[in-house]
Amino acid sequence: MPPRSRSSAPAAPRPPSPADVLGRVTLVTGKEEYLSERTVVGVRAAVRQHDAEAEFSEAAAGELTMATLGEMAAPSLFSTTRCVVVRALENLPEESVAGLLDYAAAPAEDVALVLVHGGGQKGTGTLAKLRKVGTVTEVKSAELKAHELPRFVASEVRAAGGSIDEEAAEVLVQAVGNDLRSLAAAADQLVSDFTGRRIGTAEVGRYFGGRAEATSFAVADHAFFGRRARALEELRWALDTGTAAVLVTSAFASSARGLARFVSAPRGMREADLAREVGVPPWKLRTLRDQSRGWDDQALREAIRAVARADSEVKGAGGDVAYSLERLVLTIAGLRGR
Repeated sequence: MPPRSRSSAPAAPRPPSPADVLGRVTLVTGKEEYLSERTVVGVRAAVRQHDAEAEFSEAAAGELTMATLGEMAAPSLFSTTRCVVVRALENLPEESVAGLLDYAAAPAEDVALVLVHGGGQKGTGTLAKLRKVGTVTEVKSAELKAHELPRFVASEVRAAGGSIDEEAAEVLVQAVGNDLRSLAAAADQLVSDFTGRRIGTAEVGRYFGGRAEATSFAVADHAFFGRRARALEELRWALDTGTAAVLVTSAFASSARGLARFVSAPRGMREADLAREVGVPPWKLRTLRDQSRGWDDQALREAIRAVARADSEVKGAGGDVAYSLERLVLTIAGLRGR
C-alpha cells in the first residue's frame, strides 16, 4: 500500500478522523509554520475525539533516540492512547533514522505519531525513505504565493461556515497582509460578525475600516470598474471613518498607473514576468485584466489628468475636498467603456 499524501494549501484541509492518525505516522513537511501547526492541532483533536483521556507528548528530533520514542509511545497506567509529536525532523541524528523507519513500518495501534519537518534540504534523505512506507501520510505545508492568498481566505471563510466574494477576499488580503494566521483570524471574525450573510467588500471595509490604504484602493477599484454607486458608497465610508483625502487620490493614481502599464505591456508574457512589468502582485493581474476590457489609451490619458486635478485640489487648490473626490469617482467610472 503506497503512502498517502495531501496538501494543506491553499484550501483548509478536511479534519482527520481517529482512523486517519491512530496506528499511523503523519509526516508534516514544508516551511509554512501556520499550516504545519494546524495539522498538528488536527491530529491531536482526532486523538482526543477517540479517547478523552489520551496522553500527549512532544520531543525535538535532535534529541530523539529509539529509547525516548519507545517511552513516549508506550502505554501508561492512565491511558493506552498516545499522541507523540516530533518536531524539527531535519535534525534527527543519523543513528536514529533506521529505528524510526522500523517503527514507522509497524506503528503501535493506539499511537498517533506526528513528524514535523521544517522544509529545506536538510534531512530530505530521511523524508524520501519515510514516503515509501505505507503507513505514512504526508501533509505538505508549502508557503503560499501572493496570488493564492485570496483563495486561502475564501477557503477559511467556507470552513467557518460562511461565504465571501472574490473581490472581498482580495481586499481583505490588502488590508491584513500576507500572514496566514492573521488572515485566518480575520476570516473567522468576519463570519462571526456577519452570520448568514455573504461577505462583500462593504463588510470587509466596515470591519477593517481603520485600514485606510485598503479602503482607498476599494474606492479606486470600484471606480475603474465603472461601478459608480459602489465607489461612492466606499468613498463616503472612507471619509466618514477619517481616511485622508490624499490616500484616496494616491490609490487612484496607483490604479491608473497599473492599468496603463498593463494595457501597454507586450502580449504573450508569462504571468510572473507580466506582474513584474506592471509592478503589481500576481493576484492583482486578474483585476487589471477585467478592468482593462473597458479602457483604451485615450480614456486612460483622461483618467490620469482627472486624478492629477483631484490630487491638486485636495492638497489645497480646491475648496471642497469631498466634492473633488466625488467628481473624480464619477469621472473615472464614466470613462470606462465610453
